Amino acid sequence: MIKCLLLITFSMLWANPHHSSNLSTAARNRLVGTWSLMAVENTYADGRVTYPYGKNPAGRMILTNGGDYSIQILKSDRPNVAANNKAKGTQEENAALVKGSNSHFGRYVVDESNYTITFDVRHAFFPNWEGHLQVRSYTLKDKVLTYIVTNTTSGGKVKARVAWQKK
Repeated sequence: MIKCLLLITFSMLWANPHHSSNLSTAARNRLVGTWSLMAVENTYADGRVTYPYGKNPAGRMILTNGGDYSIQILKSDRPNVAANNKAKGTQEENAALVKGSNSHFGRYVVDESNYTITFDVRHAFFPNWEGHLQVRSYTLKDKVLTYIVTNTTSGGKVKARVAWQKK
């Protein structure tokens, strides 16, 4: 019975469109809005650094006042599909498209005291993320939001630093 009540209470809190009201007005003004992608940099355990979406990736992140989010990340130099029909792409074209894009959306919560953003991934281009929470430590300075992804789409022991510029 207690488990059921806790589940119902948590569900009501999570479904509340105003649950991000835990943000102070100042934090809301700093975080809510549209962001342009600046960089995605992967660092491996051996110190190697790669740029999975190139040195000039394209992307948008939208954080709403109501706690919804959407993220799209694209490699700027993705190849065109020669057939002009994505259902008829070659294996090489399809592999380049998959490796050159990432998107997900769902709900988010910010913990200002611990400097974390938690994304509740509802749907994702990388389906392994769906239904999971992604907790990311962040810094925010001069309208640049940078967070660390510890559970990347690259797998293994890799951390991604993702930087966004507020529009």
